[in-house]
Amino acid sequence: MAHSKLAKRARRNHARYRGRNDLNIVPMIDMMVILVFFLIFTAVFSKTTILELNLPAPNASVPDLPEGLQLEVIVRPDRIEVADRRTGILKSLPSLPSGYDLAGLSEYLKAVKAKFPDKLDSNVLLAPDIPYDTLVQVMDTVRVWELEDGTYRKAELFPDISVGEAPLVGDALLSAAQITPAAGVRP
Repeated sequence: MAHSKLAKRARRNHARYRGRNDLNIVPMIDMMVILVFFLIFTAVFSKTTILELNLPAPNASVPDLPEGLQLEVIVRPDRIEVADRRTGILKSLPSLPSGYDLAGLSEYLKAVKAKFPDKLDSNVLLAPDIPYDTLVQVMDTVRVWELEDGTYRKAELFPDISVGEAPLVGDALLSAAQITPAAGVRP
């Protein structure tokens, strides 16, 4: 059977391109290997700091409190108060024009730590609308203080910190009472 020149050329070209419709994944694998090594090496140099908080369970009851100091640091919009849960406010530190008096808080907490050296826990209570940055600064001040020996070492004050809401006072207490009246009382 005689084949034409055109048919022979078509078969030859068709045989030449046979197998070229396969997907070449070698360059993609090379890029993935490079990407994996890049991600692994950059992840090693980033460090995440985690600070553990002791938050109460939603349905937890208040345990019997032992005798001694129950330290509370209450952050309000215009001041920071250091208090004992049973006896009330120990010291009130009004805000400075530059912000909260964290240096004064640190000095007072050092005096409290000198009087109660075995005490490790404290509560940081926040009024509504206190910025998160303020919470972090107050927690760092309550947790540790810098040693004044020329180095950047830190000493432990009250590292076991619990966070909660500050008790309402003044106008906030009155407005809360008007919003949620007690049972059997009409506003």
